[in-house]
Formats: sequence, C-alpha cells, structure tokens
Amino acid sequence: MNQKIDGRMGLKYLQMDVLNTSFCNENFNVVLDKGTLDALMPDNKEETHNRILKYFEEIQRITKCGGRYICISLLQEHILSILLDYFPNNNWMFRVIRCFEAERAAVNNGERLMPVFMVICTKFNLLTRQILEVNLNCHEKMQRFDDICQVKTAISSIQHAVFVCASLQQNSISSDNEICLELLEMENSKPKYTVYAVDNLPEKKNCSYAVFIVPQGRESEWLFSTENGRKKLTSISKCNRLLVVTMHRNQKYGTLEDVQNELSDIIRDLTPANVKTQKVPCLSLGTEGVGKRTIIHEGISEISGGYIVEDVEAEGAKFRRLYFLSNQLVIQSEAKLKEYKNRKGIVKEVADLNYLTCKHHSPMILGSYIACTKKPNSSVAILGVGGGGLCSFLNKFLPATKVIGVEIDPEMIKIGIDWFGLKKNDQLKIEVNDGLKFLQQYSEEGQTLSAVLFDVDSKDTSIGMSCPPKEFLEDEVLDNIRKIVGTEGFFILNLVLREESLRPHIVSKLVKRFENVSSYKVEEELNEIFICGNLSSSNSKNKIAEAAKILNSFFEKHDNESCSIDVNLFNTEVE
Repeated sequence: MNQKIDGRMGLKYLQMDVLNTSFCNENFNVVLDKGTLDALMPDNKEETHNRILKYFEEIQRITKCGGRYICISLLQEHILSILLDYFPNNNWMFRVIRCFEAERAAVNNGERLMPVFMVICTKFNLLTRQILEVNLNCHEKMQRFDDICQVKTAISSIQHAVFVCASLQQNSISSDNEICLELLEMENSKPKYTVYAVDNLPEKKNCSYAVFIVPQGRESEWLFSTENGRKKLTSISKCNRLLVVTMHRNQKYGTLEDVQNELSDIIRDLTPANVKTQKVPCLSLGTEGVGKRTIIHEGISEISGGYIVEDVEAEGAKFRRLYFLSNQLVIQSEAKLKEYKNRKGIVKEVADLNYLTCKHHSPMILGSYIACTKKPNSSVAILGVGGGGLCSFLNKFLPATKVIGVEIDPEMIKIGIDWFGLKKNDQLKIEVNDGLKFLQQYSEEGQTLSAVLFDVDSKDTSIGMSCPPKEFLEDEVLDNIRKIVGTEGFFILNLVLREESLRPHIVSKLVKRFENVSSYKVEEELNEIFICGNLSSSNSKNKIAEAAKILNSFFEKHDNESCSIDVNLFNTEVE
C-alpha cells in the first residue's frame, strides 16, 4: 500500500491494533470508520461488547476536543444501541445521516438495497444535555430528538420500510393484495402521505411503473379509498405497477412538482428491478394538480366523536363533505355547492338540494316514489339523517309527501342545518330519537307509513356490515316495519357489507316478510339497495321503469343528468 502512495506527502498506512494504538492523546481531528465497527461487532456477546467499549475508549483518547468520529454503518440494532449508550453519555454530540448515494451505488452494482448510515459524533469537554440529531430524508433538515429511544425508533422504522421496498423491487405483489406505506415528516407524528403499491398481471404493452398522485380531498372516493378501486385504477392506467399516493388533511403541500420531489425517495425505492428508465411517469387527474381542500368546521359529537366539514374541488365542481375522524376515508354526508345571489346581490355558496351526490340515494328515492305517488297523505320515515341530503331531496321531489327524518345524534342535525342546507318545514320534520324506539312506538300505536328507509351507519367494526347496525335487522324490528308499511308500503334498505357471506341470511329475512324484493347494486360501491314490498314481479318491473323516467326527468330539469338512474341495474327477483 505504501508503494501506491508514493508522492502523496502526509499519507501513511500503518499496521496497528485499533484497540491499542500508539498514538498520542488527542492527536486527531477526525477518526473515520468505514466498516470497522460493523466488522468488530458481528454479535452482542459479552466478549464482543467489551471489545467495542475498548475500541470506543481508544477513539475517545486520540480525538481532539471538537474532533469527530465518523462511522459508516448499517446500524444493526446491537450496534446502534452501543453507539447510543457510549457517545451521548460521554459528552459527544450524536448525529445520524442516511447515505442515499451509497445505497444507490450498491443497487446499481446489483446488490440488495440496504439502508446505509453515517454516524457523526463530535467531542466536547462538557455537554449540559444530550444532543441527538437525525436526518433520514435527503429533503429534510436535521431533526433533534429528546431521547435515545426516539432515535432508535426512527432508524428501525426506516430499516423496516427499506426491507419492504427491497422485497418489492425483486418480487411482484400478489394480485389479491397491495402494500400500504405511510410517510411522515420527522417533526410530525401524523402521516403526510399514504402510498399504496398495486401490481397488475404484467403485460408487455403496459407501462412498467408509474405513480398516481390523488388530489387533496378526493382520497375518499371509491377509486382511491378501496382496494378494488385502486386495482381498477391500476388497470385503466395500463401499468404493471402503480403507486397510488394520497395526501392528508392538516398538512402543507406545495406544487405538484414539490410533491413529486418529496416522494422521489419512495418512488425510487419501490422501482421494480427490471425497470431501467430514470424517469417514472407521474399521473394525476387532469389539471387538478395537488387539489384543494378547505376545512370550514370542526367539532365533537358525543355519539360519533370528532368530525370535520370541508369543501373540496373535484372535476370542475365544488363539494361539501362530512367526515368522522374515526373513519376518515368514508364520506358520511356530501352536498354539491352552487352559487346563490340574495336580494342584496351578495353571492353565497349553498348546497344544491336537487343534486344527489350519493349514488345509492337514487334507487332509494325511486322506491319512495313508487310507495307514495298517487296516494293521499303519503308519508316516509328516514332512519339516519346525517347531513340531511336524502331528506331534503325527497322534500323537493315529493312535495306532497310528509318526510320524517329520525336521527339519534342531535349534533348531526345541527350540522345538516348549519352546513348542508337542511331546512325543516310543514312537510319535512326532523326527530331526535333512537330509530328502533321510533319503529316500536309506531308499531305499538298502530301508525302507518308509506315507506321506511334505512340509511344509518354502524359504529361496530367487529362485524362485516357497515350499514345498518345489526340490531336494525333483528326479527322483531323487521316485523315492526312490516306492520307499519302494511300491504301497500315499502321497506327500503341501504345495505353495506364488507363480508359477502352475511348477505344470504339477510335476504332470507326480507323474502320471508315481503312478497317481492328488488335490489340495486351501486356500481363501484359496496352499497346494495333493497326495495321490499308486495307487488308482483312483473308489476314491480313496470313500476320501477315508470319511476325511473320521472326521476331522470327531474334530474334533467335541474341540469343534474349525472345523477340519473339505470333501471337495468335492478334485480326484481331477489331470492
């Protein structure tokens, strides 16, 4: 080695035991360790542990005050622990930086992706407190931590994520599964991005790899919030692997280019090994960019917990949405906004009550029309008011029908009135009550209704049914409904199942009590609407077709053709 450095003054190669060097005290400004620590500590046995402590003591002795010990390491758990146990407790400032260039070079040489770190310890005579700093993202500044445990957690999280990424580089995800990663900024404990990695069956004509950035406020739509939706997005994007990226509220985002730069590390880490291109296509929705959301109200319900109301822009229109913080990917209530000019000429944004944002409401309205049309003193009870969109629309569409909204949570009614245009009148009543008690009272008093509608969500996540709560489908409850609607009325059920195996038992309960049960499966959603009555099958088809024409004409009149219902999606002979 000395022959190779001929002419390079001051550079020497010395053979020496690193545990017992012959250097003078405080002889060096920098001690550079390029893999020595990892080699000296293959395990955490007592003998090995003592050897490393002797190594550190030698570094302590030969390094000047203000000097640095720089160590390149993979930082296995036992190595990170001994570094943190020794240096911060002996008046050394402790820093860890992730070495992205070293990782890229290793991958380019065909090696497996592994996180590489640079540990920089700076010697002081006296530190009044430990200084622990970490930078694990090439786009971030140093993040200071309060204790050693936080440093360990941050580094182990990166190592676990890289392990997953390395596996994804070499392997395809099962067509029945997807991988989900949450990305956080070091100074924030809440996720900034969620990344879903979805693979298609590989086809040569497809793009090998691309990224789809979902605009803010649209992450709760079926195409982006469900596994089946993301599979469809991957298919229509014609990609063998697609990263679907969603953004979180209460975070700051720049331009679309800024977002791409922030995501560059994870995009690189999830690139399949067979993809050689340096430029990964980045897709989004038209000209929406990163999108826009505005939180206009936040509150807490004693029944539903924390909630937010926010305005989002989507496909050239503006929508107002209600979310429960316990389930932020599910829209609880939604209204399309329109501009309204009052008598003073002031333009305001108000809910368009003639527009149905929820696709499953159209067949429920259709069933209500069949139940109420041409009948004097018709009345409908809707269990589950939420923001009041269904109640308000029925009140507009069937002005002669008395509509009773039953809602157990008074906070939801207040939200509907304040933010979603819900207005009570002579034909629209809102009652704060338990829906089951309401039905029992009506049944016991012999009162009748033209239709009973269930549009109520379940808070119980332990079973595979999101709507309605299981108690609403008990035999006693269904018997009460059968009595209330009589021979000419209808029971209209919004059923949302996560476990399809529950469906046959529910259907058998409905068929047992009603002569005809029709169903409408909402495209691209889990909702299935059941219209239960006592019409014959042929008569039911005719009534549905007639009602659909009337309903679609109403939508056309109010320039809301996108809400139109397709009668071909009805099954009029559910068994």
